[in-house]
Amino acid sequence: MQLTCEDRIVGRGDGLSQPRFVLVIGAANMDITGSTDHALVAQDSIAGVIRCAPGGVARNVAENLARLGRDVRLVSAVGDDLYGASLIELTRCAGVDVQACQVLAGQATSTYLSLHGPDGDMALALNDMAILEQLTPERLAASAGLLRHAGVTLVDCNLPEATLAWIVAQAGDTPLFAEPVSAFKCRLLLPWLERIHTLKANRLEAQALTGQAVDSDEAVVVAARWLHRRGLRQVVLSLGARGLYWSEHTGASGWQPAIPVPVVNATGAGDALMAGLIHGFLDGTALPDAVPFAAGCAAVTLTAVTANHPNLSVATVQQLLRGAHCTAGLVPAT
Repeated sequence: MQLTCEDRIVGRGDGLSQPRFVLVIGAANMDITGSTDHALVAQDSIAGVIRCAPGGVARNVAENLARLGRDVRLVSAVGDDLYGASLIELTRCAGVDVQACQVLAGQATSTYLSLHGPDGDMALALNDMAILEQLTPERLAASAGLLRHAGVTLVDCNLPEATLAWIVAQAGDTPLFAEPVSAFKCRLLLPWLERIHTLKANRLEAQALTGQAVDSDEAVVVAARWLHRRGLRQVVLSLGARGLYWSEHTGASGWQPAIPVPVVNATGAGDALMAGLIHGFLDGTALPDAVPFAAGCAAVTLTAVTANHPNLSVATVQQLLRGAHCTAGLVPAT
């Protein structure tokens, strides 16, 4: 059933006077996802299902935060095309304030194309995200006030290097959370690690940042320590079936096992994890207690066919974590 705006989460106001809103800056794109239950064969056509849905790392995190009840503002750019209009409307309907998103004439909305095999994990992906190069410091100048008033600002590494530098300079004391996006793009964060409060990364991204293999539990710990020495306060490393490793600059650390759920689509799980971490931070929850909730957000999202689960909520995650009827209410979202 197609949901209307009235069926979705209501927005949370526009004024800067409302405290502790989350500012999210980065990619909003249309996800075109192909999935199949058959083995992937190169240079051949395979029967499957193709879907279009809102996506983009920053946009996904923003939607998840809204579904967790947070006041969240998204800064991104879309083209003046059908995909762009759909992204803005669907994101607004999910409860995200999109007033700072820019619609750029003559530009094509960012598009992400991914192919998924029987295990639900992404086998291959292509992105057309040239429009994000237009998110320059000059274009974002009007959002400087949002940066100074936000309770947390999240940036993703789809942004241009100069824009990341501008955000760091404008953020002041606002805690910065960072999404590396990919092993290729995450190195943009290296000059700013001491200004980042929390980083969530996978093995490949941690390897790209540290310049060393992250292929064992011992190497995971070493990588986290390396990142702390560069100034990071909190590190959460996503390790697939191994679960999560979390670490604080104070020396506290631990492992969070993966939560078993029927995996339908892995796209977006990391974005839900980040949303859970931000949600916990704003509640004043210590990282050891925030990580299980964040892992629960990711687990719920793994059961959706799209990058965001429409039934994500604090109550849904808490039910999953209690272990009572683990799959109840987590049927694949259509």
